[in-house]
Amino acid sequence: MNMNCPHCGNEAERNTTTFTVDLGEVLIVIRNVPCYQCEHCGETMYEPKVYQKIETIVNAAKQLKQEVSIVDYRNVA
Repeated sequence: MNMNCPHCGNEAERNTTTFTVDLGEVLIVIRNVPCYQCEHCGETMYEPKVYQKIETIVNAAKQLKQEVSIVDYRNVA
């Protein structure tokens, strides 16, 4: 299943990406996150269930209080 990019309207295809969030005291990197990426503008979009899982992973990583946390989405999803 493909979708159209909400920014430019071109086709976005299923792919995986690395999601990174810098919270100041903590850097969280989540690898192999399923997404849709626009072939034209490069915009990355996530399905709601994937974004909810990202939020869960980020909240768990914050609790570890490590300076850098690297998580493989495939291992925790």
